[in-house]
Amino acid sequence: MDQQQTQALVRWAEQISNYTGKIFSWFIAILMLVVCIEVFKRYILNAPTAWIFDLNSMLYGTLFMMCGAYTLAQDGHVRGDFLYGSMKPTTQAKLDLALYIIFFLPGVLALVYAGYQYAGDSWRIGEHSTVTADGPPVYFFKSVIPLAGFMVLLQGVAEMIRCVVCIRTGEWSARLTDVQEIDVVGDQLAHSEYVDEESKREAIAKAHEIDDAARHRGEVADAKAGGVR
Repeated sequence: MDQQQTQALVRWAEQISNYTGKIFSWFIAILMLVVCIEVFKRYILNAPTAWIFDLNSMLYGTLFMMCGAYTLAQDGHVRGDFLYGSMKPTTQAKLDLALYIIFFLPGVLALVYAGYQYAGDSWRIGEHSTVTADGPPVYFFKSVIPLAGFMVLLQGVAEMIRCVVCIRTGEWSARLTDVQEIDVVGDQLAHSEYVDEESKREAIAKAHEIDDAARHRGEVADAKAGGVR
């Protein structure tokens, strides 16, 4: 497989992870709506829903698990960066590849295997929640465990390929970046009919200044945290 095919494979995995993450991110809005409705029912109508706690747990759990691959694709997981940031890209890639092989693959494969068995048992017995009387079915929710594990595994393999490419070329390949707040500002102003061009440029420039200042503060905070560790 040549480098172009390898990059295409990595991009394909990233696109799946990003697309999946964006779909399940809507669970935040659904969860907020459910909570607001339940608060209204409980405190205004005095008619609380018995199974609402189970539903909230399943919504949040699904969101948390199914966005794991997206977070990995965006390099957003927590990393111990005491020495890592000062290493050369090839050294970083070798370290990452070793950690993926030693820790990531066994852990995620175990998650997929155990999750599949766990979900299968739940479907066979028609499992319902025992948190409340006559609780809702949970086998749908438990099916998310092996699915989320598979998605993270797919993205992890793509990250391992990225490490191999970096070891060969000496530099990290570009990621598929998601939309940033600064992009939203620019897009909204670009389609505005009521703001003149000079005001648009000033607003975008100001947004860039704020974004750069925030990034700088984050880098300083990370550097201080690294020094403390």
